[in-house]
Amino acid sequence: MSGASLSDSTPALEAEEQNSSGTPRHFGLIFAALMAAMLLASLDQTIVSTALPTIVGELRGLDHLAWVTTAYILAATIAMPVYGRLGDLIGRKALFLGGIAVFLAGSVIAGAAQNMTVLIISRAVQGLGGGGLMITSQAIIADLVPPRQRAKYMAPIGAVFGLSSVAGPLLGGWFTDGIGWRWAFWINLPVGALALAVGAFALRLPRKAGAVAFDYLGFTLMATAVTCTVLVAEWGGTDYAWSDPVILGMAGGGLLAWVLFFLSQRRAAEPIIPLWLFRSRIFNIATLIGLLVIGIGMFAIIGYLPMYLQMVYGVSATESGLLLIPMVVGIMATAIPSGRLMSTTGRYKIFPVVGTVFVGVAAVLMSTLDTGTSLVLVGVYVFLLGAGLGLVMQPLVLAVQNDFPGADVGTATSANNFFREIGATLGTAGVGAVFTHRLSDQLSDRLSGASAGAVGDTHSLTPALVHSLPDKVQDAVILSYQHALTPVFRYLVPVFVLGLVLAFLLPEKKLADGNDNDVDSDATPDRPAEAMTGN
Repeated sequence: MSGASLSDSTPALEAEEQNSSGTPRHFGLIFAALMAAMLLASLDQTIVSTALPTIVGELRGLDHLAWVTTAYILAATIAMPVYGRLGDLIGRKALFLGGIAVFLAGSVIAGAAQNMTVLIISRAVQGLGGGGLMITSQAIIADLVPPRQRAKYMAPIGAVFGLSSVAGPLLGGWFTDGIGWRWAFWINLPVGALALAVGAFALRLPRKAGAVAFDYLGFTLMATAVTCTVLVAEWGGTDYAWSDPVILGMAGGGLLAWVLFFLSQRRAAEPIIPLWLFRSRIFNIATLIGLLVIGIGMFAIIGYLPMYLQMVYGVSATESGLLLIPMVVGIMATAIPSGRLMSTTGRYKIFPVVGTVFVGVAAVLMSTLDTGTSLVLVGVYVFLLGAGLGLVMQPLVLAVQNDFPGADVGTATSANNFFREIGATLGTAGVGAVFTHRLSDQLSDRLSGASAGAVGDTHSLTPALVHSLPDKVQDAVILSYQHALTPVFRYLVPVFVLGLVLAFLLPEKKLADGNDNDVDSDATPDRPAEAMTGN
């Protein structure tokens, strides 16, 4: 292995602790702990969404509502590449356990918060832990399982990620309507404590020796760039006009910070996102596919479909969440079998190709939705979307991990996830801006003076208010929502077409049967694995 290392156990004991499948003893228990950690981290991105109206009412913080979610996303995105790089340099076990501890500390503070300031700070603390859990969970699997066998374990990780996007809002609403919104945070404690205990006593990973020169300048520039990017995406077109000096200044500052960040990575002793990652065609193409298909496409669709269901069909917030369950079923229906096939054949390229086609077809079908479309048919379209995502999510991560030596797998995994998260932020904001503009035009065209007076402030429309309006006015508002959103799904099709082209261009490097790249003497930090193989 490149770099000096100290093992937690002797080589003889390590060999003894391997079972017949090539995985460590107690791997099932370890894998369950990794899944739990991944679930907690991804769940907390969405669990507060349905609880927010109650939270801001109780804590009197309507003006700071968006920050409850934004603080978590910001902190998690910034933390991802740091955990990935440090894991490669100093070892992952301590970082994994530390990430759980930070996440649980944030959960305790959030559950006990008596004002919005404390809640927002606690959400940032949660994000600092949660971003690390998302990365270290995937990287630890890479440490323990050879690439070819890894496929069948990475697939459930992808399913957990999809499950959390649906389960989060459902759990948040259930706790809020029942025992109270604070349990949306306190529920993390027993699950997190169990994962912490399993990780502490069952997880055996190499420990790296030697001092690490942390890239403080790079971290500061990256944090600045991510913060500006996320805030422009969150605030642009909503809190501020796109032409507002605040947005323009933040966009300019963010662009400058990105340029300076990547320039700084050329000189840093231990860069957070090493530039040699971008010499790999597999890394570049897989990361772009993830940014486009998952980051922009998936989050844009599932971010606005529940609102469409509530406004057009009159279903409750909980029911709109339940209607996304077919997506989770679709993810699991394709992710797990495809993982087993990848383990059997050692091939992965076909899955992103077919999956991107499925996602694109689902977007086209969703663009045909109208007020007469049955909810059963909507469920079929959502299932197809999930089936496509299940074929795309984890093969991309696996392809990236397979292309780099084991000493760099955390850095590559975190960078891949980092750019996907940036894509999700920009995609959701972009679709939101187009949808908001179209909705404003549609409402203006369809509502006369008297009807507009009955509706009142169009910025304050809620599903309950819409479905309490007189029939004629209600129909006008529902049609406005339908005509404002469904064409936006069609606008995403070129994004998926580009993703499909990239999927065809993705080089295929057969999945390794063993972790031989961990001991490859040619795998230096200046030469990614792809450069050595000629892919």
